[in-house]
Amino acid sequence: MSFSSLGLSPFFLDVLAGEDFTQPFPIQQKAIPAILNKKDVLGIAKTGSGKTASFVLPILMNLQEITSSKNRHVRVLVLVPTRELALQVGEVFELFSSASSVVIKSLVVHGGVSINPQMIALQNVDILVATPGRLLELVESNAVHLSEIDTLVIDEADKMLNLGFKEEMNRIFTLLPEKRQNLLFSATLSDEVVSINQIILHDPLVIKIESEKDNIDLINQSGYFVKEERKGPLLRYIIKNNDSKQVLVFVSSVYKADLVAEKLRKNGINATAIHSKQSNKARKDALRNFKGRTLQVLVTTDLLSRGIDIEYLPYVINYELPRSPKDYIHRIGRTGRAGSSGDAISFVTPDDKHHFRIIQKKMGKWVTMIDSDYIDLHGY
Repeated sequence: MSFSSLGLSPFFLDVLAGEDFTQPFPIQQKAIPAILNKKDVLGIAKTGSGKTASFVLPILMNLQEITSSKNRHVRVLVLVPTRELALQVGEVFELFSSASSVVIKSLVVHGGVSINPQMIALQNVDILVATPGRLLELVESNAVHLSEIDTLVIDEADKMLNLGFKEEMNRIFTLLPEKRQNLLFSATLSDEVVSINQIILHDPLVIKIESEKDNIDLINQSGYFVKEERKGPLLRYIIKNNDSKQVLVFVSSVYKADLVAEKLRKNGINATAIHSKQSNKARKDALRNFKGRTLQVLVTTDLLSRGIDIEYLPYVINYELPRSPKDYIHRIGRTGRAGSSGDAISFVTPDDKHHFRIIQKKMGKWVTMIDSDYIDLHGY
């Protein structure tokens, strides 16, 4: 199947060709025609499966036929859980809207930055990508109105509900018109997602693409038994000996992220931390440099375990294990995506052994373990 068979306009097909997208992903094959036909959609697919384009393209197509709305009355609202995902979705809208036959203005709004420039920029916006808290602040300031929304998108719905956005989302729902198209995308079909689906979706097309658990076969998993005090040298040993050009390292706290990144830099490895305590600019710069491969190692908390698409990421290292098996799957799922293989390495201390056995049991896959006591880490 080709993109041209999905009913997309030639100017969007030209952009797809220019970005080397030759064939649609499974979720795009099913979602694009349904959204073009104004059906509600529930899409279950992991990050990196092409779901952003699966709603961006048909939304832009449908807007070709809609006359301009009143100022500050947006037509499309996309709700996302984090500023990083908001910026990523906004970039995809900008990429394709630049080729549109009509002028379509999109805007990304999120917390952590001054609200005043966002209020000014909301003039004549058609598509608004927003985190819930900042959106409600803008509504309360009369900077934007939601009474003429044609299409509502909730992206990474499971994460939004887990992060406690439910109350804010319920407030947003009361501001929306009853008649609208609803698109709900999630990495997993949790009980919370089922509940919100029942509330907002009307006779939806349900699209379920293979789960992350099914895709872990693309990931080469290994682990090291290691004492806590040898973790730092072992990390540097792996990075240097594997000639790793791009490594995402997960830790459990902001403090540890800064500490690990600092130690890597002191040992000649180009690394930086990214976490929720940083400014928006620092996080954006770090992520851009890492995705652009000018930064070798990015150390992060679970902030980036989902919602961020880093193409062909070769290595993920769990410097510290996550709290739940589900978080483990999300972390290692940053690699081995879109048909490409990747390596996921986990550090397991004596205190972690029982927890890691539980993770493997839930995952349904046993990880090859190496005893790092026999590795000479002198000089690392």
